[in-house]
Amino acid sequence: MTIPNLLSLFRLLLVPVFPLVFFQPWPNARQWAVAVYLTAFLTDIADGWIARHFNQITRLGRVLDPLADKLMTFVVIICITVEEIIPFWALAVFFCKELAMAAGGWVMYRTVGDVISANWLGKAATGGFFIVCVLLVLFPSIPRPWATRLISAALAVTIAAFLSYLYQFLRVLEQRKSH
Repeated sequence: MTIPNLLSLFRLLLVPVFPLVFFQPWPNARQWAVAVYLTAFLTDIADGWIARHFNQITRLGRVLDPLADKLMTFVVIICITVEEIIPFWALAVFFCKELAMAAGGWVMYRTVGDVISANWLGKAATGGFFIVCVLLVLFPSIPRPWATRLISAALAVTIAAFLSYLYQFLRVLEQRKSH
């Protein structure tokens, strides 16, 4: 068990903490929820840096890391949808995209024994989604049309990242066929 994998497991433990804090009636509950989300985000950056710089990249880590990221983001988007800060369709689009990514990752893991590493567009999508979600959690009174525009922009980048991963996946499958 490497340090990056332990950090990913820690992030998985933070996933249920976010909604527990988010829905509390405390005056500063939203700020505390953002602190939980920020801790997960910074831990994600740390585990990636440690894995790359100390050669601790593992197949388990390449599964745990994105799983922790996606579950945390999914929980955050569910919470802001329940609070009617963003429309339900945004949650549905995010869920479908993540379901397709999970299915593709599973197929790739079963086919090749590995998954595609994160690329710069995927990292930008994760960072952009984080910023948008933090804004929407901290400022839930943002007018709905603006909130919808923000989440739409974040979704557009995540869909672009999905398409880049799909392209990589198809290239790997094509290479396997030609061998």
